[in-house]
Amino acid sequence: MDPAGPENPGKPSFVARLAASVSDPVLRILVGATLISRVGRGIFLTVTVLYFTFIVGLAPHEVAIVLSAASAAGVIAAFGGGWLADRASSKRLLIAFTAIEGVALITYVFAGDFVTALVIAVVCGLFEQGANSTRSAIIARAFVGESRVQARAVLRTVTNVAIAAGSGLGALALAIGTAEAYRALIVGAGVLYLLGLIQLVRLPSRVDAPARKPVTPVTTATGSFDAGASAEAAAAERRAWRRHSPWRDPRYLLLTALSAIFGMQFGVAELGVPLWIARETTAPEAVVAALLILNTVIVVIFQVPLSRGTHDLHVAARVSGIAAWLMAAACLVYASAAGLPIGFAITVLVIAATVHAFAEVLSQAGGWGLSFELADPVQAGSYQGVFGMGYTVGALAAPLVVNATAISHGFSGWVVLAAIFLASGLGTWWLARRAARTVDAAATASGDAAASAS
Repeated sequence: MDPAGPENPGKPSFVARLAASVSDPVLRILVGATLISRVGRGIFLTVTVLYFTFIVGLAPHEVAIVLSAASAAGVIAAFGGGWLADRASSKRLLIAFTAIEGVALITYVFAGDFVTALVIAVVCGLFEQGANSTRSAIIARAFVGESRVQARAVLRTVTNVAIAAGSGLGALALAIGTAEAYRALIVGAGVLYLLGLIQLVRLPSRVDAPARKPVTPVTTATGSFDAGASAEAAAAERRAWRRHSPWRDPRYLLLTALSAIFGMQFGVAELGVPLWIARETTAPEAVVAALLILNTVIVVIFQVPLSRGTHDLHVAARVSGIAAWLMAAACLVYASAAGLPIGFAITVLVIAATVHAFAEVLSQAGGWGLSFELADPVQAGSYQGVFGMGYTVGALAAPLVVNATAISHGFSGWVVLAAIFLASGLGTWWLARRAARTVDAAATASGDAAASAS
């Protein structure tokens, strides 16, 4: 049967479009590995806090320190993973990082005190973020233009589905409640990471950074080796390499900072909304789970289609601007749920969560497009590492910012939070529009020069 279907001969079916989205062999491998390992991640995220509390016996402040230390370690590793991906095989790095993280997860079953849990958490945080940056470097090199953003969108969709499935499995440990059940599922989570390696070893060598050409030795007129000139040539090559560093690119650093600030919207969903619902609204706490499910559904359905075209700087600017207004509106709608009768409160929260989810989808799509298109391809790994590091810093700051605004000051705090997201989102919109004008002007000048030459 024609996959387009008899009623729409010119339009591929949903199944055909889904298959086409992972037609590239590299993306197919990454999707397979992500699908397996992220189920393990979902299991671990579900049981972590309660495992530390009830099984290991940590106090709440010790759990907070452990989780914060893991996130802090990730800040360093986010850049380090990208930096290494410019200098070593990205394929081997991703395999090594994933393997170490999987083994580290399994060792959680031996954690019996605060120090052991802290050390394991730091190792996990280091290699998780290192793997994420290396994966981004692979996407930057293995794909071009729109296909890079599509790859990120597909992987994010698969990640959400897999984590949701893993969370369901993690609920088994919560229902059984025994130490053995917790430990069995943690081991299972680590094993799933290791099983993902079966896919990663199939990655082709083209995902690695091109080998840097060795500096040609300089010889004298008589043909002998000129040590001084050769050393100077090597130094010149190193200076040329450093000129491609993201730390010398103020535009990219500004993009990273703005994206990091807007990335705090994940903290709103994970911390701000649950506490707001529990403390300030009449909605039952079960609504928190329903809103998380709603977010996952929207991401799974809309992330890929709404990411199309964001490799174009004009489109990336537009979706970033829309995301800014949507996120600011979501903050104000969340705030308005306080004090309402239960039915109205639930309705308002659902509306806010829906708006928030679309802001998340669009901001991610615009950020991906800009992070790839504004990066210097010579050091693609370092650029992706810097961008990932920004998001990690934003995730670290989010609990403090959300607590200092919305949770501590109520409606006025939500207004401040809305202003923060609006300013950062519109800042990204402005940066993208300015970059687009620069590209358009260069293209026009090049066209005029070609016309004059002909």
